[in-house]
Amino acid sequence: MEKIQAKPDKKEIDGDYSNVSLRPLDPSDVDDVMVWVTDDKVSKYCSWDTYTSKDEAMNLIVDVIVPHPWFRAICLKGRPIGAILVKPNKGNESCRAEVGYHLASKYWGKGIATRAVKLVASTIFIEWPHLERLEALVDVDNMGSQRVLEKVGFKKEGVLRKYYLLKRRPIDMVMFSLLSSDPQFEISNELYRA
Repeated sequence: MEKIQAKPDKKEIDGDYSNVSLRPLDPSDVDDVMVWVTDDKVSKYCSWDTYTSKDEAMNLIVDVIVPHPWFRAICLKGRPIGAILVKPNKGNESCRAEVGYHLASKYWGKGIATRAVKLVASTIFIEWPHLERLEALVDVDNMGSQRVLEKVGFKKEGVLRKYYLLKRRPIDMVMFSLLSSDPQFEISNELYRA
């Protein structure tokens, strides 16, 4: 499986967050995964509840992450600090997929999620040539995640009222999209490293 690496932006070099890469997660990453799945700040906007044991995290990795068609660790200097996934659709909806991501809260506000989403946006339409649309659904109260998507070039399409049950309560979601025909990022040869 390939590792995808981003070229650093000048302002990220100053903060030493330039070495962001994506790679598959495996069971040996369980201790790193525990950092974000046990964090209430991270799970607040996620469909899953905060994990309370290493066994739960290991089951997540083995049963959900490893068999997923596109689930990657967001790594800083090679160490997982979050995750990003692209969920494909089937049948008549196979022309679109949904991106989702989460990051350990101590790394919020440092441009790391933005870099990870840029990496996905720069490559997913090449990896999956049938894909026409990459979507993201974000809780209306999750302003940080909305900013990430806007910085990457996703278009805000509107608010879907009472669209999703989060922690058993209906919430409004903001729909964002990026199309294969939208202006794309320059894809550098440095994005792909074995």
